[in-house]
Amino acid sequence: MLLSKNLKHLRTSQNLTQAELSEKLGVQRTMISAYEDGRSEPKLTALTVMAELFNVSMDELLYHDIEEKGRKAVQNKATKILTIAVDADDRESITMVGQKASAGYLNGFADPEYMESLPQFRLPNLASNQTYRAFEIAGDSMLPLVPGTLIVGGYVEQLKDIKSGKTYILVTATEGVVYKRVFNYLAENGKLFLVSDNEHYKPYEIKGEDIMEVWEAKAFISTDFPNPKDRNNPMTIEDLSKMILDLKSEIIKMKVDKQ
Repeated sequence: MLLSKNLKHLRTSQNLTQAELSEKLGVQRTMISAYEDGRSEPKLTALTVMAELFNVSMDELLYHDIEEKGRKAVQNKATKILTIAVDADDRESITMVGQKASAGYLNGFADPEYMESLPQFRLPNLASNQTYRAFEIAGDSMLPLVPGTLIVGGYVEQLKDIKSGKTYILVTATEGVVYKRVFNYLAENGKLFLVSDNEHYKPYEIKGEDIMEVWEAKAFISTDFPNPKDRNNPMTIEDLSKMILDLKSEIIKMKVDKQ
């Protein structure tokens, strides 16, 4: 059983002292020390409070090495229940989130009044069984798509459904709204690896628990026409395989640097 190790890791990661945790659990501080040393085991009521406090399942708390393997529960985390807009015929519309609206979206995506204030439109040839949202991208990190391009994304309900190598709009608590090529390492370390198609930008990691919404890129709208070279030279399977190998090498290097 990994309770003692997990408890100490979760407590310190949230900057809680043993005294502060003992107050939340309603036990003596010396009991927290005993739990973390493995000299005593908490009662079921205390375990339940721990699981709720640290937002983990009981199984994860007791039997999963959270420090070494990362969060397990986040793999099956449903991102959220969506607030959607419909037209007069009760048909779901695509809500557009412009660059200037991105900051407000982080605070208002669950507010029906805010969502209704954003522009709405419809597009043909999109599957009718999915919710879509359009985000205007900024910067040149995803060339050849230029700043101002609208990325139309289909809603992804669970983080585990993110497919490595595909592009996604991620609404995050730490990075805001970003459009990146994503590699899914949630099962290994509880993180996603975000890569720009423009090689001048370095890839970086983001914790699964910091993801608020995920939208898989389905279409884009732009007033800038792609260069013929871009259309004739799409990313191949070989290119993607090489990218994955390079990314794994980069992740290993990052882990070594942290040690």
